[in-house]
Amino acid sequence: MTTSLAPEIVSLLDCFADPAVLIGLDYQILAANQAYRRHYTGDGVPANMRCYEMSHGYTVPCDQAGETCPLKNSLETGQPQRMLHLHHSPRGEEHVDVETYPIRNSTGDIVYLLERICPEPLASSRPSDQGLVGRSPAFNHMIEMVRRVAQSNTAVLLLGESGTGKELAAKAIHDGSRRADAPFVPLDCSGLSETLFESELFGHEKGAFTGAVNRKTGLVEAAQGGTLFLDEVGDIPLALQVKLLRLLETGTFRRVGRTEPLKAEFRLICATHRDLKAMVEQGRFRQDLYYRISAFPITTPPLRERAGDLELLAHSLLQRLAPARNLHIHPSAFACLRQYAFPGNIRELRNILERAGLLTDGDEILPEHLPSECNCGAARQYPAPSLAFPDEVLPLDIIERTYLQWVSARHKGDRRSLAKQLGLSERTLYRKLGDRGKEKSA
Repeated sequence: MTTSLAPEIVSLLDCFADPAVLIGLDYQILAANQAYRRHYTGDGVPANMRCYEMSHGYTVPCDQAGETCPLKNSLETGQPQRMLHLHHSPRGEEHVDVETYPIRNSTGDIVYLLERICPEPLASSRPSDQGLVGRSPAFNHMIEMVRRVAQSNTAVLLLGESGTGKELAAKAIHDGSRRADAPFVPLDCSGLSETLFESELFGHEKGAFTGAVNRKTGLVEAAQGGTLFLDEVGDIPLALQVKLLRLLETGTFRRVGRTEPLKAEFRLICATHRDLKAMVEQGRFRQDLYYRISAFPITTPPLRERAGDLELLAHSLLQRLAPARNLHIHPSAFACLRQYAFPGNIRELRNILERAGLLTDGDEILPEHLPSECNCGAARQYPAPSLAFPDEVLPLDIIERTYLQWVSARHKGDRRSLAKQLGLSERTLYRKLGDRGKEKSA
């Protein structure tokens, strides 16, 4: 450390269970607590390092590299700041909740900044077999909104196109709340008749109507203490919207066929792909209900706005679709996926990969395994090379091996980069070159 700090200031950082650092006005890390050293430096001290070098690998402050910097905001406003960031760690990049606090001297001038870093478990920036994954700015903004509202009881309205992961976002809000140990109960509201809606939501007593041979617990009752998620709330007919409004206004409900009210205690999250504001103006959705459910709107971004997330999502979906298989996507197939608009968003990507996984007999998804609407004919986008061929007919494996040896001798990079350019795995390249020893170690 280049700056001498009183021992009590340094030891104060260890009062935090989460990683915390004390930072100078030039962004240099002056002290780090044990949690920070364990998490980021392997118990080493980040001497002579600036925070943006440690957290992002930048050579300039975050705000000069296109990021929103909470430290800069604290310096400008003199107030604590909090935001979601992607930070480097020994395990790779991870989402973290960053809190910054200005530290003042006796005259009120800011002399240090305290930064507290809490790993954010609601999303992953690496392939994962469950939950939300992503790292694009649009995705990170959504997660920032999810994190901010999770700990409250505020009603949330998730807006966005079909297939953008609204139910996963709702589950993340529930998992990040104080209700995480209580039930998360979803209900798809599309296509429900009035009788079925009441029965599903409120339950019914035995004999309440023809076919009600037993008492049924409704989803409101099942969600007691937890979260009720109403998907496609925009599809609820006007006649039924008043029943939902009464539930939200009174906090009570009646099972169908019961006269005494029951107490409802749950957190409400709604979702829709419809424009509810326009529906209110058209008289198709109650204005009072709209304001009840939309206290905190969050938009789930379409896949076309999540630049850079396609590969991460594809790897994650393959893990979920075929956990026992080592499925991967050939670079030429990825080229086709990148140029496709995905009108069905992540749900469509999942369907495409599920179909491709069934069509391939091996472990590699190729362009021919993709549906026609997203198969860009990757094989046709490469011009035929200008090569001199021998007069006699030779076996293809000899021609292939000869070409691979020729290009391998002229390639300036390593075998891994050559394999990528050739559209092969590194192991396949070693095998084709006959380099069996290296193949075993690859």
